Amino acid sequence: MLGALRALLRRRPRVDGAVAAALAGYRSREQPDLRAALAAQRVIVVDVETSGLDPFRDRLISIGAIAVQGGLARLDESFEAVLRQEQASDNRNILVHGIGGSAQRLGRDPASGLVDFLGFAGKAPLVAFHADFDRILIERAAAATLRMKPDNIWLDLALLAPALFPDHERTVRTLDDWLQLFGIQNHDRHDALADALATAQLLLVVLAAAGRQGLATWADLARLQKDRRWLGAPGRYV
Repeated sequence: MLGALRALLRRRPRVDGAVAAALAGYRSREQPDLRAALAAQRVIVVDVETSGLDPFRDRLISIGAIAVQGGLARLDESFEAVLRQEQASDNRNILVHGIGGSAQRLGRDPASGLVDFLGFAGKAPLVAFHADFDRILIERAAAATLRMKPDNIWLDLALLAPALFPDHERTVRTLDDWLQLFGIQNHDRHDALADALATAQLLLVVLAAAGRQGLATWADLARLQKDRRWLGAPGRYV
């Protein structure tokens, strides 16, 4: 048993000095004030590309993210990284996200890429469409390479959008559906950064609707999301 434990410890990733210092910087940041007005709080919209559709088994290949603050998607505050893969995903998967085998094998060191993402995001709330999918993939990758779990809160547009636009709840379900409804163009679907930018534009629509309905803070949106989840979350990651 002791031998097996030592073998397990030998397989655990080492966190080198630069990455450890960056992690310490992330951990030292203050948690956001969710009582802040919706326009005042900096939030990060996230999208990921993966080796498949099972967040508990498939691998994180790339992360795209963009900041939203002050009613704007901040094009000057964006992040993109392809994480190095020991083995490229299969050809059918590559056709979806367009990250070829060579690009995957020559990607960034996963620990460095993930810690840079955390440095970019800080403790800001993270927003995605079907956020649990993105969250699980990022948390699994962080556990495997950084031996930690990010403690950002997550908000899910797949829950918030139908809550704020109930007339469309039964007919508009996928991210593509919502983008089409509001005339938001995505010029490179299944590219993580392009998807994050399109999702950020959807978030701005959602925030405007929230303000019209008297929801003034991120805490209000978090409560709305909790209520929607209790009623039953969408069952498929799309």
